[in-house]
Amino acid sequence: MAMTQIDPAETGPQHVKILDAIIVGAGFSGLYQLHVLRDRLGLSARVLEAGAGIGGTWYWNRYPGARCDSESYYYSFSFSKELEQEWEWTERYPEQPEIMRYLNHVADRFDLRRDIQLETRVTGARFDAAANRWLVSTAGGEEYSAQFLITAVGCLSTANVPKIKGLDAFAGRWYHTGQWPHEGVDFTGQRVGLIGTGSTGIQAAPVIAEQAAHLTVFQRTPNYSVPARNGPMDAERRQQIKADYPEIRAKSRASTNGHPFDLSPRSALDASPEEREALYEAAWQQGGLRFRATFRDLLSDVQANETASAFIRSKIREIVHDPAVAERLTPVDHPFASKRPPIDSNYFETFNRDNVLLVDVRAAPIQEITPLGVRTSDAEYKLDILVFATGFDAMTGPLLALDIRGEDGASLRDLWSAGPRTYLGLQTAGFPNLFTITGPGSPSVLTNMPTAIEQHVDWIADCIAYMRGRGLQRIEATSAASDQWVEHVNEAANATLLPMASSSWYLGANVPGKPRVFMPYAGGMAKYAAICEQVAADGYPGFQLGR
Repeated sequence: MAMTQIDPAETGPQHVKILDAIIVGAGFSGLYQLHVLRDRLGLSARVLEAGAGIGGTWYWNRYPGARCDSESYYYSFSFSKELEQEWEWTERYPEQPEIMRYLNHVADRFDLRRDIQLETRVTGARFDAAANRWLVSTAGGEEYSAQFLITAVGCLSTANVPKIKGLDAFAGRWYHTGQWPHEGVDFTGQRVGLIGTGSTGIQAAPVIAEQAAHLTVFQRTPNYSVPARNGPMDAERRQQIKADYPEIRAKSRASTNGHPFDLSPRSALDASPEEREALYEAAWQQGGLRFRATFRDLLSDVQANETASAFIRSKIREIVHDPAVAERLTPVDHPFASKRPPIDSNYFETFNRDNVLLVDVRAAPIQEITPLGVRTSDAEYKLDILVFATGFDAMTGPLLALDIRGEDGASLRDLWSAGPRTYLGLQTAGFPNLFTITGPGSPSVLTNMPTAIEQHVDWIADCIAYMRGRGLQRIEATSAASDQWVEHVNEAANATLLPMASSSWYLGANVPGKPRVFMPYAGGMAKYAAICEQVAADGYPGFQLGR
């Protein structure tokens, strides 16, 4: 059925701009969603983006060492065979500038910019039940009306700056890695403090240490990390990948985590100690996230996981020269990969440098930030620059910042006060025609993101096409289906070791006062996609559809 295109230049009362769909965010999700709605379905759609450029997460996160931890050739779109063949990745793991070049190329190649409005921050969205439309307002005073509202705001886009006493009095400069200055930061000759040793801190520390006069790393929780083994991608490798793309994409979509490699069918406990050690060593030398695939039960069996955890701990002690420093860097309070598993380039080696100091703030907590630096319970560290690598209000934070209000003015923030409640991570009861890409309750951050994004976008587009083809105007998740899905999400998480990392941002534990609820779906990308496909094939049970 042909779609009716509404000219966004048409305006209703009070100069409200009228469209079929508003998409919030111009990263991977927003770009592909715009392309599909506009060019495949023929809808009028506009992307509203707070940044001055496209890129989403990668527009804001340009800190030293910012690099993807999925390999470049599959951290990419699969919807266009021509795009796959023409783009040339230069490294195994793409750095932030290369990802930005790729996304800008996509925007230009598919003529997306004409429907993207930059420097436009959404400040509110409310559902008008009588008109069956979303009314969206921006910080600039603009108003939009659309039948569909689609959030493409990313899972890691709301910076979490800890509320530490005295920050306003700090005489030096401070930065959050998720809000990095576009002109960069010169660390030459500076005494730098880095707070946070998650994935971001692990990427940033080696780069800062090479330039700064001195780097003090404030660590609360030591982390497991596996070397990335990054390097250039030569022409022969690129050509082989391009020839293999159909198989690569099929394997990504059929896998647990959206990556084009399989989990070993073996249990870690079935191998002899010598064989197990050899397999871990081979995986360590290969580097990257494939280390997790060495055995099938590293995230489901505590004893199996301990074999991998112990191997990495032994590597840390082998790499770091000072035994006391090595011990402080060795994680013992959570299983390997129960938190986001970082990969690194010389992170542990950084602590062998004479200009790097590790401070254990679990043993000596930070008391305050002074004009001169950071004071812990046992010392004051003088600093010129302070870098917060303290992560994000993950998954829910970007959505709640939009002030979304559904029927009867109900606030999404209030509804999620005890934790997010969605159906399939795609919709929330009480918020008709609102779709969320990679929201809580979907695999999202547990997967290679482009794999998850494309599945979400295609499902949303197919759902809208289904509605249009049948003259349906409204779709909303039911409360009963949402309750059942939340229960299933909890069951899937509890079947793994993931909830054992009590300080993980998967649980919201990095944000004071945030409900402790496991947010992503841990049942696997392939299983999730199959559930979504079945729901669509059965006519969308769990949703109310109406005219």
